[in-house]
Amino acid sequence: MKLISWNVNGLRAVMQKGFMETFEALDADVFCLQETKLQEGQISLDLPGYEQYWNYAQRKGYSGTCVFTRVHPLSVRLGIDLRRRMEQRPDLQSDPPLMDEAEQMDSEGRVITLEFEDFFFVTVYTPNSGEGLKRLPLRMIWEDMFLDFLKELERSKPVVFCGDLNVAHEEIDLKNPKTNRKNAGFTDEERAKCSAMLQAGFIDTWRWFYPDREGVYSWWSYRFKAREKNAGWRIDY
Repeated sequence: MKLISWNVNGLRAVMQKGFMETFEALDADVFCLQETKLQEGQISLDLPGYEQYWNYAQRKGYSGTCVFTRVHPLSVRLGIDLRRRMEQRPDLQSDPPLMDEAEQMDSEGRVITLEFEDFFFVTVYTPNSGEGLKRLPLRMIWEDMFLDFLKELERSKPVVFCGDLNVAHEEIDLKNPKTNRKNAGFTDEERAKCSAMLQAGFIDTWRWFYPDREGVYSWWSYRFKAREKNAGWRIDY
């Protein structure tokens, strides 16, 4: 099977920039998108041969994921029930504001899970820690809960997951590591959670095939001509 993952940063915008041509050329069996920034009914795609599954954020123009698949899934699940998982942790129950934030994060359309005969397929748009790292504490909890979710799935069959993980794991994964050490996406805390994911048995497929390749990124800032200079980050996996 051919699996494709793409953070489009607004599907309606990218539709004007050759999305359908790219979609058809890639000819994937399973094609997933993150950060669709759509509400239900805002776009209608005619994709013959594909089933479509969407997880919309309640907040307009924000987040969101979708999956287009040629293979009919045995089951489909939206989200990871973040608040419910947190409620099972006694150390978190005593922080009502954090629980409320978790409930909001649950409504952001961040995860879709498709069950196929031989494996689970998960697409994820991991929360950004935000300006000033305001969301870092909740992001750390999300990382733990998401890994727990994946390991639960893995008890019954293998798991393939992909998406925008909003972290550059090692210094090789971004252009300017020294100046970004305390910025969202390259903090020690976020990188440690990525390491924990690998230690739990998951494989960074890009690094499996290209362990030492530099200068290959998936995101560039709109500022300072970053794309032109290839001053980017590899935050999509």
